[in-house]
Amino acid sequence: MIVNVALSSSSINSPATFPINRRLNIAGLPNPFLLHYRKINGSMFPSFLCRKITGAGRIVAAVDMDKAEKKTGPVRIVGIVGEGSVSPLKSTPWLDVMLHTAERLKWVDEEFEMIVFSDNFVKSENETVKHVSNELDRADILVAVAVRKEGSVNWIQSNSQNVPNIICFDSSLALRNKLGGSFVETKKRGDIFSSLLPFSQSKKLDECVEITQTVLDAWERHNSDDIRFCLLVIINAYITPVSTLKNLRAKGFSTLNCMVTNCGPQILSCLLDPNCRKALQCLNNCSPVDQVCNYRCIASYESKYLEEFSLCVLQKNNCLELDAKIPEKPYVTPMAEFRGEKLSSEIAEDLFVGWLGTLEWSWRVVAGQNPAYDQFPCQYQLFYRGKARGSFWYEPVFQVRTLEGDLVWRRRKYRVKRGKVTGTFHFSVLDNGVVSNEFWTIVDVSDDLSWGLFHYHGAARVAGQSYTGAVLVSPDGQYPAEKEKQRLISALDRCGIKEWELFNVDNCSCENAPLGIPDGSSLHSKIQVHGQTHSSV
Repeated sequence: MIVNVALSSSSINSPATFPINRRLNIAGLPNPFLLHYRKINGSMFPSFLCRKITGAGRIVAAVDMDKAEKKTGPVRIVGIVGEGSVSPLKSTPWLDVMLHTAERLKWVDEEFEMIVFSDNFVKSENETVKHVSNELDRADILVAVAVRKEGSVNWIQSNSQNVPNIICFDSSLALRNKLGGSFVETKKRGDIFSSLLPFSQSKKLDECVEITQTVLDAWERHNSDDIRFCLLVIINAYITPVSTLKNLRAKGFSTLNCMVTNCGPQILSCLLDPNCRKALQCLNNCSPVDQVCNYRCIASYESKYLEEFSLCVLQKNNCLELDAKIPEKPYVTPMAEFRGEKLSSEIAEDLFVGWLGTLEWSWRVVAGQNPAYDQFPCQYQLFYRGKARGSFWYEPVFQVRTLEGDLVWRRRKYRVKRGKVTGTFHFSVLDNGVVSNEFWTIVDVSDDLSWGLFHYHGAARVAGQSYTGAVLVSPDGQYPAEKEKQRLISALDRCGIKEWELFNVDNCSCENAPLGIPDGSSLHSKIQVHGQTHSSV
């Protein structure tokens, strides 16, 4: 029996996500998620459970990498950038952005090699022209960014015929895009993201549409993570499997059987609850790896039914058979001393506790690096020692503007344990039914506690998500004074982060935050916090 269910879907436009709830991603579940119910063995189930699970294949549609032969040797990428072109990333030159992207690709795989050139080499008559031409002869991908000069366009057209994958961003319409050795025609031919017109076989075109839609969603957000992600998608689809995207391949009947056998009641309860149903529908509109989109859905529609659904399908039964690992790179070293004294575990914990006691919070987030997790307004951090001996806790409090326009407060609770290296810590939380583990490093804190920088690596294993990022904090949410700039830049460099990558947090209109810590908690152990005047909201 089929029962049609009419549901409205929310549009996802430049979504933001949890700065704290970084982990849960159930968008790899089947697509479409909420169209029909079907009766199976006397129970009602969504009809997607009666078909092969295919939603998670969106990013890897072009090639079945489980069957394809992995490329041996390095993946070679050539980037050509328009001379003097400026990016939307705080007006940073595109050349600097792409050079930094080349470095960040190495964090994913040492064999991902990108060499970047300004297109001014075309005007020269030296060895650079020959060098670029030789690099293109062996390149797997050519990336053209803001290339508009006629001479540069003509040169690329003449010298890139053997490159199997060409993607052009913000470039001349005369440049054509190529995926998997086949040209992809667009209405705006210099932009891979326009509506695609038939150019090759329909099946291959459909695959290209899915690939380019994912790249579109990433590129349009204009941040360093998503620029790198654009390249990883192409590599994963047409060249060789990418380790960080390996969890995106659907497992077929095993997923179906696991969900039907173990989680039928939780699925139905979720579908019968308006908020949970909206959450699933919203998530179904997101790419499986679009954490920005995924977490805004969760932030907007979280409920106990969504938590129970995730706890059963993901955490308890791992029906999607995912296994994400905490990234090892970049390796970030913690600060060595504070106020002239060698950093101890007790002092490091005190630095997390920060201003709590003098103020109602430990720190306020000024800016963050991760586009999915560090942008929400009014982020408060609460660190404190618990009643039990040796226990330490972290409770973030933050605002979310839901997809329906409501402004709500959220709060989470992490268990914190010391790492082997002083100044590093292991964080864990059960959030929306999924366990996440994170590795934090205290990169630097000024002697007067006027600012601090904390770096994190994290993963939600059964949700198939891994991530990195960093948060800049201060007692009042204001950017550090100009005199601290060089020290801050140095701290960011140790994280492999450029200052232009940071997103400023909106710290206005933060009244009535649900702060406070449990009775019996304790604060500082070693350091003294010198009282200063800071904003109370």
